[in-house]
Amino acid sequence: MSEPVSLIATDLDGTLLNSRKEVPSGFEDLVIRHDGISFVIASGRQYYNIFDLFPKCNDRLYFIAENGALVIRGGEVIHKDAMRKEDVLQCIRTFSDPSVCALILCGVKSAYMLKSSSRECFENSYKYYKRLDLVSSLENIDDDILKIAVFVEGYRADEYYREISPVNDRLDHLLSGDCWIDIANKTVSKGKALRIIREVTGATYEGSVAFGDYLNDASLLENAGQSYAMTNAHPGLKKAARYEAAASNDENGVMETLKILGIC
Repeated sequence: MSEPVSLIATDLDGTLLNSRKEVPSGFEDLVIRHDGISFVIASGRQYYNIFDLFPKCNDRLYFIAENGALVIRGGEVIHKDAMRKEDVLQCIRTFSDPSVCALILCGVKSAYMLKSSSRECFENSYKYYKRLDLVSSLENIDDDILKIAVFVEGYRADEYYREISPVNDRLDHLLSGDCWIDIANKTVSKGKALRIIREVTGATYEGSVAFGDYLNDASLLENAGQSYAMTNAHPGLKKAARYEAAASNDENGVMETLKILGIC
């Protein structure tokens, strides 16, 4: 007999949320009904943005924000992995061509973007950042910077990702969307954050279920015994997953799969 499910972790965009960025009907009630299961929301988004999506049950959820650089539950910071100041400055200088890309510095207190950023960058950024300060310079931000989001103009992140090299040996970069590349400490990942949550909750690898759709979800899936790539997932993530979800994010694939597992 397989081990009972004790933890469920899901990515947001392209996974739990549909294309209209809506939480599926019944998900919050599911969390409230299952006290014995730890539910984890894992995203590259800002914590403040994620928290507001779950008004009925946000006090019960573990939030992995900024692709794993921050873990919070009930307002308490469980884990934080901030970048060095010199590494932040090196990234600012490396990605300095506004015709190609723009930067968002993602801190614990807020996110920060240049006032001079393009309209396309503004329109995309406000989808994911509830707290976003517009500044004249990124070089003297008074905050712990967890991640730097590189917005690539023209939705060419995949192409740009293949061309760039790591900034230095302490940092890594991940493709996290069609116009986003995320840079953070090499020690940061959704998978590491999930391991920390498993240690806190006592959930086992075998009793953990994880869902994702993009390459920044690979480590999350690797750290759950039952790993699912959405039917709409990146081909590379489908190779990393043990199973394919019952449907796409627009067809409530996470909820449909949980029904099959007997959770709903």
